[in-house]
Amino acid sequence: MDIKVAIIDYGLGNLFSINNACKLVGLNTIITKDIDVINNADALILPGVGAFGDAMNSLNNNNLTQTIYQFVQSGKPFLGICLGMQLLFSESEEFGSNKGLNLIKGKVVKFPSINNKGDKVRVPQIQWNQIYAEDKNRWNNSPLKDLSEGSYMHFVHSYFVIPEDKNDILTYTEYEGTRYASAVKKDNIIGIQYHPEKSAKDGIKIYQNWANYIKQIKIIKTYERF
Repeated sequence: MDIKVAIIDYGLGNLFSINNACKLVGLNTIITKDIDVINNADALILPGVGAFGDAMNSLNNNNLTQTIYQFVQSGKPFLGICLGMQLLFSESEEFGSNKGLNLIKGKVVKFPSINNKGDKVRVPQIQWNQIYAEDKNRWNNSPLKDLSEGSYMHFVHSYFVIPEDKNDILTYTEYEGTRYASAVKKDNIIGIQYHPEKSAKDGIKIYQNWANYIKQIKIIKTYERF
């Protein structure tokens, strides 16, 4: 089965490493900002590296915001990675107050400069760190299902998300005394703060499981047409 995945090109993203990871698990990917191509894809990836406000401006200037809303409403799989996950939220405090896509209620805040022991915190977090299940059932019904709790993923970020609804939290991670949501899941949306494409075999497992999920959804939607 040919699975078409659009990776949104809006000028801010680790496009090629994501593209390579997707191809490795058999997905037919295209890096694009063409609205028709996005609408016809079986799944959509929102990558992102950089500043929240710049990213939202770029999405708006390329008329991609409404396209994302319509894609999510279609029920097809949607994946946000790193900044792409943060953009899913209502607002961010990065360089002032910036409105996000508001697909998941909550906000994006910066790691504290001092931890609860009074020690200076290294920001950004640039390291391998562990992920844990917020809810085991949610974990087992997500692309993480074949991973062990405590698996190491690669992180590069200064800000983290605080969902309003704890039921949206898929994984949590601890950094310098701060426990935060490192992945979220809401309906057909998955957001991941870490970089699976840079996280060795376990990261590729996430892409493989997500690919299998896309296939299942495509089969269901095909039967719904009849």
